[in-house]
Amino acid sequence: MDERLKLYEEKMQKSLRNLEEEYASIRAGRANPHVLDRIRVDYYGTPTALNQVANVSVPEPRMIQIQPWEASLVKEIEKAILVSDLGLNPTNDGKVVRLVFPELTEERRKDLAKDIKKKGEDAKVAIRNIRRDAKDSFKKLSKEGDISEDEIKDLEDSAQKLTDEFIKKIDKAVEVKAKEIMTV
Repeated sequence: MDERLKLYEEKMQKSLRNLEEEYASIRAGRANPHVLDRIRVDYYGTPTALNQVANVSVPEPRMIQIQPWEASLVKEIEKAILVSDLGLNPTNDGKVVRLVFPELTEERRKDLAKDIKKKGEDAKVAIRNIRRDAKDSFKKLSKEGDISEDEIKDLEDSAQKLTDEFIKKIDKAVEVKAKEIMTV
């Protein structure tokens, strides 16, 4: 692959990874510890990832158990979960914080499926913007006279193929996540 295309492929890869990370944080009625990935806990004045201050486990299909390494963190963990956009109410017994995932209603599943499709569309727009940036940079090379028109055409064709490939990957990710959400 041409070095000039490498940069744009990496950017497209990042957009896809970002979408997958967003999807991992969407809860589907089953306990998935990844929904906690974005939660930060105040650990001695420093916002710290939850999984760096506690053990996170899934003892039952619809429950996450968080066992902090220091008992003093139980309240901080509860507070961080409450202010997050998870929409879950944590319970604790003084040592362990538990999150119970309620069954999703049909309406909530449909809303989540719409949200998943919207995030997928946003990712496609990001991919297309990267393609546009690539084409603009190739045209700039053409104006500078460093490259022939045939080479420009080849680069643009390669950028289009790359775009098509990543759009297909995004469509697949949307389909998989939407199916997971709609499965009761």
